[in-house]
Amino acid sequence: MVEDEERLARALQRGLTAEGFVVDIAGTGPGGLDAARHGQYDAVILDVMLPGLSGYRVIQALRADGNWVPVLMLSAKDGEYDQADGLDAGADDYLTKPFSYVVLLAKIRALLRRGAPERPAVLRVGALTLDPASRRVSRDGDPVNLTLREYALLEYLMRRPGAVVSKIELLDHVWDASVDTDPNIVEVYVGYLRRKLGRGAVETVRGAGYRLAVTEPA
Repeated sequence: MVEDEERLARALQRGLTAEGFVVDIAGTGPGGLDAARHGQYDAVILDVMLPGLSGYRVIQALRADGNWVPVLMLSAKDGEYDQADGLDAGADDYLTKPFSYVVLLAKIRALLRRGAPERPAVLRVGALTLDPASRRVSRDGDPVNLTLREYALLEYLMRRPGAVVSKIELLDHVWDASVDTDPNIVEVYVGYLRRKLGRGAVETVRGAGYRLAVTEPA
């Protein structure tokens, strides 16, 4: 736990210890970063406002290191943009102070169930790069201008590199499932992506769906 409010940190440590967890405490950003880098932790509770280094910087540094330990961010700020900043920086979940201890415990358990698979803040598949925070896409380093729907379709495919995604799944997740949408719209937008990214960027798997081509950058 990286938290500079000592009373809160100790109270949470006592509660979590009673639940069977072993909890280490760091009171500064640099201290928390060092502990997370060199310790074997199942999860990190990370405050945003910390001495020496903000929680945003800590999580960015961990993800840049390839450290995918699940992170729950705590903040006294309750603005939606603050939460978005934390999630875009690489956090897995966000909790605003004051919070319910029961909710905190539930969120920690959810993170532990999820484990620590790679969850990069910037998606890279072959020659393609997509930054969800800035909504920028590039191919071989050159920017690619996409419409909102084209971007949503590409992001969904890039989060499943090499996997075959059915037309129905794309309709459910990229288009509004509550609206009666012509299934052929998927083919239309796949065509748009191919024109902007290259004909081989999205493969058609006959009878199954579509797959983003996984190729090395040129």
